[in-house]
Amino acid sequence: MENWTNAKLCDVANLILGAVLFVSPWMFGFDAGSASANANIAGVAIAALAIAALAAFAVWEEWLNLIVGLWTLVSPWVLGFQGTTAMTVHVAIGAAVAILAAIELWIMSQNPPRLTTSG
Repeated sequence: MENWTNAKLCDVANLILGAVLFVSPWMFGFDAGSASANANIAGVAIAALAIAALAAFAVWEEWLNLIVGLWTLVSPWVLGFQGTTAMTVHVAIGAAVAILAAIELWIMSQNPPRLTTSG
């Protein structure tokens, strides 16, 4: 039960991080363009995956969260907005999401979810 609680806390944290990333262009005054669009798209993706994981857990959601977190982490260099506040926000949130997804994957590898209710 404790591992389930830890996994759910990670999902709640990812939901909050996704929401913060989504509103970060307005909170931190990003210029309109690739940084703002990326923050909005990645924020929605992270939040949607977290909601899906909270509603009905599946391991693939955590792998997708890891991928989206890593994308958010490297996107300032790929999309060319290094040295900005947008970069700092993307790197911090991307790293946090990727770490939380890795923690959940590790928790699941230590105690795989049972597919039946008996036993």
